[in-house]
Amino acid sequence: MDVFLSIFNNILEEGLIYGIMAMGVYISYSVLDFPDLSVDGTFPLGMCITAALITAGFNPFLSCIIAFICGAVAGCVTGLLHVKLDITNLLSGIITMMAMWSVNLVVTRGSAVLPYYNQPTIFTSGPIGILPEGLYTYRVVIIAALAVIVLKILLDMYLKTKSGLLLRAAGDNQQFVISISRDPGKMKIIGLAIGNGYTALAGSILSQQAESANINSGTGMVVMGLASVIIGLSIFGKVKIMKATTMVVLGAVVYKACLAIAMLLGLPTNFMKLLMAVIFTIALVSSNFMKKGRNKRHAETPEF
Repeated sequence: MDVFLSIFNNILEEGLIYGIMAMGVYISYSVLDFPDLSVDGTFPLGMCITAALITAGFNPFLSCIIAFICGAVAGCVTGLLHVKLDITNLLSGIITMMAMWSVNLVVTRGSAVLPYYNQPTIFTSGPIGILPEGLYTYRVVIIAALAVIVLKILLDMYLKTKSGLLLRAAGDNQQFVISISRDPGKMKIIGLAIGNGYTALAGSILSQQAESANINSGTGMVVMGLASVIIGLSIFGKVKIMKATTMVVLGAVVYKACLAIAMLLGLPTNFMKLLMAVIFTIALVSSNFMKKGRNKRHAETPEF
């Protein structure tokens, strides 16, 4: 029983943290219709920035904010490459992702792994001290859940503003944005900044959970993020009272649960990346089938 409880706790910990990244990927992929591959670079950027700041004595909460800002700047670079230099969206993300590899190495002073064990983190300092002793074991889940709730509310509030509505329009119909004398390119840059800011923040929080940073941690993050978005929107899409941001967070938890179950059944760790690709493919194919089914039903509905 204790083993299953530990596994469930671990699924929630990582699922909620990756859920923050999933919200960022939701902005670029679903709202902007922009396949942003720079996620693979900005996720470890958040980890490396946090590790470097905490080892230098910075407040861990301030480190999260700085990591978000650095990720947002990287997202702006991707947007500027696409909007101002007319580079395709895929290549813009790849260029930024490659650049982040060198940036991360500079931040960690050439080290692929930068540990900072026994240093203050958001899970060991600040408000966490008021937790009862019985809940201290679940501090990572509690902090991660609070972070997800706050960030989800902020994102939902932004998407309801004039700027947020223009952001949606820039992804759905650029001509409409142009027709009302607004620049869709500017909105893309803003959206990519928010998306990569969330991704870097997720990396920052995960880094503080592990008390280390690894520049290789970004490999496969874009697949994980896209899978979380697609799984969440496919499974929970029919729940009318649930917002899309909640769906993608739950999608990340479901995704991590699938990986945990596979490991529990004895799948070798060497096959984890293959399993991630398989889950992503299944989610993508299922999403396409559901869309075709909805379109078919809509076409068969008689008009009066």
